[in-house]
Amino acid sequence: MEFSVLVIAHQRAGHLQRLLDGVQRSSVLPQEVIVVYMDDPYPEPVSCDVPLKALHIQSTPEESGLPLARARNIAAANASTKQLVFLDVDCIPSAQAFERLLQALGEHSALAMAEPRYLKGPIASGPTPYDFTLGELSVPHHARAALPTDVPCEMHEHFWSLGFAISSSDFKRVRGFCLEYSGYGAEDTDFAFTARRHGIPVVFTRAVVFHQHHGVSKPPLNHFDAIVANASKFHARWGVWPMEGWLTAFAHMGLLRWASDGRTLEILQHPTPLQIQHARSQDAY
Repeated sequence: MEFSVLVIAHQRAGHLQRLLDGVQRSSVLPQEVIVVYMDDPYPEPVSCDVPLKALHIQSTPEESGLPLARARNIAAANASTKQLVFLDVDCIPSAQAFERLLQALGEHSALAMAEPRYLKGPIASGPTPYDFTLGELSVPHHARAALPTDVPCEMHEHFWSLGFAISSSDFKRVRGFCLEYSGYGAEDTDFAFTARRHGIPVVFTRAVVFHQHHGVSKPPLNHFDAIVANASKFHARWGVWPMEGWLTAFAHMGLLRWASDGRTLEILQHPTPLQIQHARSQDAY
């Protein structure tokens, strides 16, 4: 089954090269890798034995933050195959990842999500480790433990876009990622909800991808404005709140007036630079 690997990137050449190392070790190779660089007109060079097409886009004045949704849509529009595999630039696919994602697409018209494992620290310089070592260096995400695997379901609220596969025809049915969202948060949940509205189930597969370590913010105060704006847009579209854990954390800090069963989301104050600094963590996720 022919397929394309689609990646969006911004100043992550090291992570992108390790992703490409994983692609080249795959049990099944894609026909192409398409990388859409966002606000990164002169990226560091990378190497790949699989044909690689690089595209470049710039943010518009209307877009606050990186144009994630638009970049994914452009990647899909430039793919030459009927099966699309989206990977975040932070993810290294395991050798069987693509094979298992394609198997899910072969069995179901579905949104097939990979199983993320999070590296506990940065990878040392040198060759990209193989799957066994990456497995020892990584941990699963606790929120994925209770999800059904390899069966179609309607749990679209648990879909993450860091690694997934979809047919090009289903992607067109969904009309891609909604461009109303800018920056971090909610655009992937909106995509999944739209897929569910079109009768496309989600399948949580055993296709492992290893998420490279880059430090996190808990809660993500560094994305406060984008999360609040995107949560409001999502609620207006779907009548429910996304990212409830983060919104709850922001409310407990006195930054928001919000309740999960209400309609109001009001900023009371913005996080201070010190609060943002204290939220930074070197945890796996």
